[in-house]
Amino acid sequence: MASLIENLVSVLNKENDSYMGLIALSEEKTAVIVKGDIEALHKITEEEQLVLDAIAALEKKREEHMADIANVINKDVETLKIDVLIKLLGRSPKDQKALQEVYDKLRETMPRMRQINERNQSLLGTAMEMVEFDLQLIQNARKAPETANYNKGAYSTGSPLPGGSFGSFDAKQ
Repeated sequence: MASLIENLVSVLNKENDSYMGLIALSEEKTAVIVKGDIEALHKITEEEQLVLDAIAALEKKREEHMADIANVINKDVETLKIDVLIKLLGRSPKDQKALQEVYDKLRETMPRMRQINERNQSLLGTAMEMVEFDLQLIQNARKAPETANYNKGAYSTGSPLPGGSFGSFDAKQ
């Protein structure tokens, strides 16, 4: 049982280290988003994907270790959570302390990760709104203003001012 707990603690420590690496990349991403450096953002996103792949592999190992532990102590793997396991390890203070420490680290890391991701999501949303605004501005600048011309039925014909649209050439002259 002790080796199963040690394996679980080892995987959780590696997972926490990976999340810390992901936090560093996310903080770097924040600066890149603010600068608007698309190439650097692409590079960071690729690096993040590698870290996320490693985290997924560690998560799978963690689930396997939890299933093994649940089998040994005759508990349902679905209801066996780390905080429950910590309480069950009362007879093994060394293992209990090691698991508690890594559990506490993860509980500190995850909210920080969530906060940074929310900030980056907000920044990206704002950046996308600015791009949309710029595109609208460019599109509207290329359109000719409409005049208040009315036909016989008093409907606006919406024809452009004399001179046509911007950037066009009048070949009739």
